[in-house]
Amino acid sequence: MADTTAAPQTHKQTSRKGKRAWRKNVDLTEIQSGLDTAREEIIITGGKVLADVPSDALFQTDILGSAAIKKQVRRAHPGLKADEIIAQRSAVPAVGNRKRSATAVTDGIVPAKRRKGAGVSTKELQRLKAIAFGGEGAHKDVVLTNGTPGYDPWAVVEVKTPGAHENFIPPPLQLREPKTLKEAPIALTASGKPLPNVRRPDAGRSYNPVFDDWAALLEKEGGKEVEKEKKRLADLVAEEEKQARIAAQAAEADRAEQREILLSEFEESEWEGIQSDMDEASLRKKRPQRKTPQERNKVNKRKVAERLARHQARTQARDDQVRRLQQIQREFAGKEAERKKALAKFQGSVESEDSMDEEEGEVLRRRRLGKHKVHDAPLELVLPDELQNSLRRLKPEGNLLGDRYRNMLVQGRVEARKTMQHKQANRKATEKWSHKDWKLSQVK
Repeated sequence: MADTTAAPQTHKQTSRKGKRAWRKNVDLTEIQSGLDTAREEIIITGGKVLADVPSDALFQTDILGSAAIKKQVRRAHPGLKADEIIAQRSAVPAVGNRKRSATAVTDGIVPAKRRKGAGVSTKELQRLKAIAFGGEGAHKDVVLTNGTPGYDPWAVVEVKTPGAHENFIPPPLQLREPKTLKEAPIALTASGKPLPNVRRPDAGRSYNPVFDDWAALLEKEGGKEVEKEKKRLADLVAEEEKQARIAAQAAEADRAEQREILLSEFEESEWEGIQSDMDEASLRKKRPQRKTPQERNKVNKRKVAERLARHQARTQARDDQVRRLQQIQREFAGKEAERKKALAKFQGSVESEDSMDEEEGEVLRRRRLGKHKVHDAPLELVLPDELQNSLRRLKPEGNLLGDRYRNMLVQGRVEARKTMQHKQANRKATEKWSHKDWKLSQVK
């Protein structure tokens, strides 16, 4: 049988010097054998060449070792008797190396006693006892049975008030409560009307509201949010315009500075050429003549008239300011009287507080109490997909403590405060070295 793997032969070829004769004379033995080997490996491994198969799939690492080899090694190299004796540890603990007190047998000399630590000495203790229970510094006649005592520790000592010529230091002022402590707090609402402690909730905020009430509340709150968004966008546009104007002014200032620099350089170069001509022109200029008495009188009259006109203008402006100030005082007095009248009318009236519109109570005045402003009230509105028809599926929302605190802020009873940001302590992770203090296991 002929070899099918050999290169094809052409027996009719008369010459080997043609253009295509080299194709028939290439030795393909090595390539053909490599292809055969790869084909056999693919058949054995199931689709991969051995060079592409990972080592884990071809080899297995033995980490346990052979038990037979271990027995042979023990038989060939038996252990030492000393190792066996050391391995047999006693259950009695070893003798410690701590310091022990000396023996009770001494030479008969008693050492002097010394105080331990920073204690009170005997001399200091005797002095304190003499002051407390007797001695020169003690008051011995505190209580007398046969007469009036000479010293009373509970007696009221009158302090001599220094005169006007001796009073160099003013007396300390006593703490007094402010006058506003007894006055009713002023609400932060725009109308100045007091707010009830617990406001009557809107019908649309119920867990199962009527559709009309809920739709009205949704439309009202949606309008508020739309106005807030419009205001935010307007502020953003205004800020962008402001930054653009600032950039334009800065660019204009830079261009003006460049123009001034170029102009100054041009003037300096031009001045050097015409300086000599200006000197000659100044010499040829006619000097001014002295004014006549009529001209001087005319100038003085004009200065006096201008000075009088300026004085009249200042006086008129001051009078206008005084009249405007009086008008402002009258308007303020009228508003204050109206506010006090409204406050007296609504003070302590539960019916008027309950009947007050919720929208009016949320409009705050511009002047706030304290440095910080009152935070906005939370949005208490249930969306259509959050409406439930059962109390069991209702999620608890809101915070009574937060609502009460904000109501006190709006009532003017407490100043607004800023939430403090408590920083957590920086803790560093360290590695303990207790694992190095190892001990031998006790064999029982």
